[in-house]
Amino acid sequence: MQKLKHILYRIIFGTETPAGRAFDVVLLWAILLSVLTVVLESVKSVRVAYPGTFQFLEWFFTILFTAEYILRILTHPRKYITSFFGIIDLLAVLPTYAGLFFLRSHFLLTVRAFRLLRIFRILKLGRYMHESQVLISALKKSMYKIIVFFGVVLTLVLFLGTLMYLVEGERNGFTSIPQSIYWAIVTITTVGYGDIAPATVLGKFISSVAMLIGYSIIAVPTGIITVEISDAVKSSQQQKQLTCPSCDYREPDKEARFCKKCGTKLE
Repeated sequence: MQKLKHILYRIIFGTETPAGRAFDVVLLWAILLSVLTVVLESVKSVRVAYPGTFQFLEWFFTILFTAEYILRILTHPRKYITSFFGIIDLLAVLPTYAGLFFLRSHFLLTVRAFRLLRIFRILKLGRYMHESQVLISALKKSMYKIIVFFGVVLTLVLFLGTLMYLVEGERNGFTSIPQSIYWAIVTITTVGYGDIAPATVLGKFISSVAMLIGYSIIAVPTGIITVEISDAVKSSQQQKQLTCPSCDYREPDKEARFCKKCGTKLE
């Protein structure tokens, strides 16, 4: 049993074997097709044209993902159940089973909400993409800077909203400070819905300043995350490189077995 458990662990959680790679490829296609099924089911004409098909496909994918979830628990129970992807995998199968217990007509909206949660399956893709791990690492490292940045932006929109409420007032659509803050957010982010607009000269001047500020600060979080992604990519590349124990040469080819500089066998 222990040997079988080890083999299953290498297939399910690893990609270094042909069976492991095949397992990941099958799951990737299953995830994409299941999400496509959810999207197409929401189209009434398609749903009516193929009655019963989507229900069959839904149960097929649900049973497949349930089997995957059970196998992952059996092979790696402690860390997997409470991990991010463990929770996502659970959310991917729960909605279909939850629909069995809500059959009355006044529960239809609840069932629809549960069924829409199946879209969480798309998050399962992150496990199979190395780039997503690099992005998550960069976001974690830049989180403090981004929080500080949003704190500054929040202070700015609060100030601009309050100022515009005093300048324009209720007669020009700025009926409250929260409504004015909404205007400030829309203006600074350069969305510009136009449902609320200043009418006075001073209000237009403040609006122009807010737009220019928006153009200035909108690239700040992008720059922060870009720097962290660059650092994370470099770190990831360095981790992949093998170091020669004899001459300390960094071998960029992770498949290499001997050092290209001195010929020493690489571990």
